[in-house]
Amino acid sequence: MARLAQTDRELAEHLVNRARSEGVNLVGENGLLKGLVKLVLEGALEAEMTEHLGYEKGDPAGAGSGNSRNGTSRKRVLTDVGAVELEVPRDRAGSFSPAIVPKHARRVEGFDEAILSLYAKGLTTGEIQAHLAEIYDIDVSRDLISRATDKVTEELEAWRQRPLDRVYAVLMIDAIVLKIRDGAVANRPVYIAVGINLEGERDVLGMWVGSGGEGAKTWMAWLAELKNRGVDDVLIACCDGLKGLPDSISAIWPLADVQLCVVHMVRASLKYASTKHWSQIAKELRQVYTAANADAAEQRFAEFEEIWGARYPALIGVWRRSWEHFVMFLRFPPEIRKIVYTTNMIESLNSRFRQATRRRGHFPNEEAALKVLYLVIRDRQPNRRNPTGRTYNWKEAINVLAGFYGDRVIDNQ
Repeated sequence: MARLAQTDRELAEHLVNRARSEGVNLVGENGLLKGLVKLVLEGALEAEMTEHLGYEKGDPAGAGSGNSRNGTSRKRVLTDVGAVELEVPRDRAGSFSPAIVPKHARRVEGFDEAILSLYAKGLTTGEIQAHLAEIYDIDVSRDLISRATDKVTEELEAWRQRPLDRVYAVLMIDAIVLKIRDGAVANRPVYIAVGINLEGERDVLGMWVGSGGEGAKTWMAWLAELKNRGVDDVLIACCDGLKGLPDSISAIWPLADVQLCVVHMVRASLKYASTKHWSQIAKELRQVYTAANADAAEQRFAEFEEIWGARYPALIGVWRRSWEHFVMFLRFPPEIRKIVYTTNMIESLNSRFRQATRRRGHFPNEEAALKVLYLVIRDRQPNRRNPTGRTYNWKEAINVLAGFYGDRVIDNQ
């Protein structure tokens, strides 16, 4: 395998060096890459024709076989390196149906994926059209781009209905607001659930478009859908401080420990304070949520309240009302705290969603919005933490969870 890789590298270097020495461009209308793609595709088409007819080109065995080669026809197809003119072989019976470049196809496999990747990065159909014209020197209609993105609709629906694991160690839920037209353009919440299963695999479990503002009752309906798709138990559910949300979670999974997102709590606190005090308040609250245990956190918050309580009683109320669900994560060692004390994982995903939706202004309907968000989830980016994948340091974490939750972990691994 290593030798083959070395041979591939040597061949690539040889072709590049030869192209440079002969003044041949790598890209462009007459570039080396287009020539290689043309060579490979036409070779594959000829191989398919040989398999179809049962004899090699020029082989006398084909005489009197009832079918034979009948020249070629010219066809222009779109590829990842631009438009390529191909000579497609024909047979006299007209029964040849190539797989690599199917009849009537005007683009080869991989080109649609390039369009979807650009779509997931936030480019509109018009911007994709301009990008392809600039980079590949090809004129692609907006209709073709729309058809390429529409192909993902069926895949999206299957993804939304897929069965889920029986137990999730961590469930994180949050919502992002998008502008969607429903008669008139309005702000609509998109509810998002991310889970980490007992093997440490992260996955986006579901997305749903709501109407009006985010609500705990609506969340209960979506969480019930997750249960119907197979999620019988959740060890820890992390959410924001939306009123009634912990009760909604407990109604679906009575044994789940509900952890309020610390980052959301800090943000909610600062809304009640003057901006000139934000830095000091955030610094002192950090001493509360990084305390060694719940008792230490209580002591530090009492000191915080003594300083700020008279000036900002509403801020203190945010923490006192949520204290039960805030201190839950403080019983865990650092291996678990890093995973469950915040919904940062889902916040990171929401950041990508915003990048992909910012240019669009608004979506014509719910399906269009969900399609873009799904493509963002599917588009894995190198050297970045992706929404799906393996959770770092999971073996240490699952051993700690097994100590706390016993058979709920051990019997389902």
